Amino acid sequence: MPVLPGAEPYRHEGGEVGVLLCHGFTGTPQSLRPWAEYLAERGFTVSLPLLPGHGTRWEDLSVTAWQDWYAEVDRALRDLSERCDKVFVFGLSMGGALALRLAARHGDEVAGLVLVNPGNKVHGLAAHALPVARHLVRTVAGIASDIAKEGSQEVGYDRVPLHAAHQLRMFFRTVDRELPQVTQPLMVLHSVNDHVVPPVDSARVLGRVSSTDVTEILLEQSYHVATLDHDADRIFDESVAFVDRLAPGAGKTPSEGVEGTASGG
Repeated sequence: MPVLPGAEPYRHEGGEVGVLLCHGFTGTPQSLRPWAEYLAERGFTVSLPLLPGHGTRWEDLSVTAWQDWYAEVDRALRDLSERCDKVFVFGLSMGGALALRLAARHGDEVAGLVLVNPGNKVHGLAAHALPVARHLVRTVAGIASDIAKEGSQEVGYDRVPLHAAHQLRMFFRTVDRELPQVTQPLMVLHSVNDHVVPPVDSARVLGRVSSTDVTEILLEQSYHVATLDHDADRIFDESVAFVDRLAPGAGKTPSEGVEGTASGG
């Protein structure tokens, strides 16, 4: 199945500090591509995989499980760990939950986390009906492009398969149980106005992790996909400052001719 234009995975071979970026549910690497390129320009080795079932058509997502999504970022982390001295994991929305599980399960292999509007729970009364409803209703309206910035669009599905939403609910519950195992330095940036993931999810993450080095930043000008919104530059700058503090000298001044590779999938 052809990948949607712009949804291709991204990889850049840089220095000895790596960054793994995890995109969100029904989204694609496109939502994090500017962030990935910003990191590449500063000399980091960057991996931004496309999650299984994403970036093609929603029917493909409906036949995947959360274990498939997690296995892809787990593989990417192992690849980076073999290549780099230190690896940081960044995530948006469900990608934040993927990052948290990697941290909980891999310990010192993850040097730190930067999460943007991390998801922790499928909200609403309908969430409890998903185990049954997914057999009666195939899809509901999509959640892509919750962006305040005019003209900015997210590449993602316009429908959410309820089978996948059920998988997402189970995944969030799994990650929530594992949050106390997260001990790494953590930065959480979350939007004041988010129409997909409420602020209570970030509060839940911050309240349950065991990390002692924790930074919380409010994003006042962006909606859910803040990495493509008005606060994008702030997110990028804060994330590099976070990595530089924990791995001094890792980042480099942007130079001409630094290019990554987008690989089809």
